Amino acid sequence: MSHRVAVVGATGAVGQTVITVLEERSFPVAELVPFTSARSEGQPVQFGGQTLTCHALEEDALDGYDLVFMAAGGSVSSEWAPRFAERGALVIDKTSYWRMDPEVPLVVPEINGDAAEQALRGKGIISSPNCSTMAMVMALYPLQREVGIEEIVVSTYQSVSGSGRAAVEELESQTHALLHGSEPGPPSVYSHQIAFNVLPHVETFKDDSGYTTEERKMMDETRKILGVGEDELRITATCARVPVLVGHSESIRLRTREPIGLERARAVLSEAPGVVVIDDPANAAYPTALDGAASDDVFVGRLRHDLGPGGEAFLNMWVVGDNLRKGAATNAVQIAELLHERGLAGAAQRVALA
Repeated sequence: MSHRVAVVGATGAVGQTVITVLEERSFPVAELVPFTSARSEGQPVQFGGQTLTCHALEEDALDGYDLVFMAAGGSVSSEWAPRFAERGALVIDKTSYWRMDPEVPLVVPEINGDAAEQALRGKGIISSPNCSTMAMVMALYPLQREVGIEEIVVSTYQSVSGSGRAAVEELESQTHALLHGSEPGPPSVYSHQIAFNVLPHVETFKDDSGYTTEERKMMDETRKILGVGEDELRITATCARVPVLVGHSESIRLRTREPIGLERARAVLSEAPGVVVIDDPANAAYPTALDGAASDDVFVGRLRHDLGPGGEAFLNMWVVGDNLRKGAATNAVQIAELLHERGLAGAAQRVALA
């Protein structure tokens, strides 16, 4: 069975990557319809050897879709995702708007794929995690299942593509100016120059806690995906933006419920689907952002315990993932694949089970 598919935000970085991944993975698409903002209406996108024309979202254009990928921002998703769902489609949402809604499953297929079926009888929306959360939970879940995790301290080093195309252009423009002896123009995407700099500021400071919204997402989403409460898993996150085009990197320190030796930890991670271990630092073998870019896997290395007495209760690691692929588009397509394999992706099935 092939499906009628819509991609909302088709001209953005994530939307374009969704279209690319659908084609790469030969997802059974009977028809793909790209939607975008009114200002980008009419722009072309490529799929399956054809040039498709982007449409603006309109009330009379929402019928007849089996699957809808939302990648156009939270305000768009809050308004249009329920409208598509009301017409019988299953919506796979890449924005942050629905992630912590208790009636919307937050799904990573390798971890909690069964949760996706909740959407069939609920709001018809399945949420996909934040890109920084994604890389972390892919590395955490095998260890959580093996020995349990009590506490996480994570610092991220996030690429500019996580902020969209304008941020990539800002980094490139500033870098070009500086390398040619010119003073770059004032920043517009970030609060400070990003070229040759590190900003301990990802997204916004919305309250007086001192944590950004990105850091809050990592803490809250991780617990929801792993199915644990705040009292069961303590998490502290610090998120930084670095002058890298694609690929988020993370330094993670875990306190495990049971001590786990390094060889056992490597074996557990190596056997996990979607995880690749590169861990021979003496020979400079460890993951870098360039390793993660353009890959659907999450890479783990620099495995080590804390030094000193009791150090085996703590496990440190370095994790890298492509924020546009597994961190966003690929996970969304994998959710669609899961629904298709279980015969749940069609609009008729959604209406029948509602």
